[in-house]
Amino acid sequence: MNIGITVYPTYGGSGIVGSELGRELAERGHNVHFISSMLPTRLVELNDRVHFHEVEMMTYPLFEHQPYDLALATKMATVARAEKLDLLHVHYAIPHSISAILARESIKQKRFVPVITTLHGTDITLVGADRSYLPITRYGLQQSDGVTAVSKFLKQATIETFDFDEIEVIPNFICPQHYQKIENSPLRRELAPNGEKILVHVSNFRPVKRPLDCIEILAKVKAKGGNAKLIMVGDGPERAACSYRAEQLNVKENVVFVGKRANIADYLGAADIFLLPSELESFGLAALEAAACEVPVIATRIGGIPEVVTDGETGFLSDIGDTEKMSDDVMKLLNDEEMRLAFGAKSRELAVSRYDSKIIIPHYIKFYEQILSQSEQKQNA
Repeated sequence: MNIGITVYPTYGGSGIVGSELGRELAERGHNVHFISSMLPTRLVELNDRVHFHEVEMMTYPLFEHQPYDLALATKMATVARAEKLDLLHVHYAIPHSISAILARESIKQKRFVPVITTLHGTDITLVGADRSYLPITRYGLQQSDGVTAVSKFLKQATIETFDFDEIEVIPNFICPQHYQKIENSPLRRELAPNGEKILVHVSNFRPVKRPLDCIEILAKVKAKGGNAKLIMVGDGPERAACSYRAEQLNVKENVVFVGKRANIADYLGAADIFLLPSELESFGLAALEAAACEVPVIATRIGGIPEVVTDGETGFLSDIGDTEKMSDDVMKLLNDEEMRLAFGAKSRELAVSRYDSKIIIPHYIKFYEQILSQSEQKQNA
């Protein structure tokens, strides 16, 4: 198949999943064409089967804001015709599904290209649910030829918000060979030269991720006698506030901010415990990546996280903002090495048995074939 994929090329779950999906599809013999404003995150290599088409923006005095959605639609239509695409697969509903639908309609007399929209979370729970965007988001869902969601939670949230239930649940995935525990990690020795246990948080440091809670958890762990360092991977609007809060709580020397990193697996492979205190997660991709590296997860009991983290078996779940319980849970794992290792082993087992790319990618391919078959039947009717 010739597949067009559009993602936000920034540091976030939808961009990561879209990039990894394209790479996995190419490895299985499909041709993948990424259509975006810049090279998507984690897309580090282009080859005969992985192509990139940059969306060019027009600068014109009349436009206070550059019309990216229209530029994207134009590029999608151009690539679809030139490369004879079989389908367009867009990640994140707004504006990608609308742009893809516009592209499909603009060229349908020459070539019909079905549109598949994958919902990742905030495109539905925050952006799409806003009253000003709700009608156009519902239209995007209804006019897509196929819709998928990354968790059962997100499917249910979409049904409740948009009264739309024609949704296939295809969860996020990991490559077990890429995400695994690293024995005698040199990075671990660098980050914790004095033998401290390593707590890791990975996010885009937006308020919804509650990175400040990680600082609070560390401070409480230190007060309870825990010998730990907190490694904060990523960057975003809450970064400075986290640094200031660490200084206020006298744990600045125990917090390391490493910024955005491509080698996330190296940090997870060297970690002892992963912190994910978010107030909203439709799936929790970072938690899955940590689990695959045999790292127990301390997280909030919200959204799709319970589908990834089994409370009391692969990690511990708490209410939003309950940093006291989260710090207690960290201490349980720090004080009981046997429990921590058992949780880690079970995490890896469940991550691989449920979310291995060898299981999930064929699910996507089967869905593609189903949509293409349905579209062909409609065209011939």
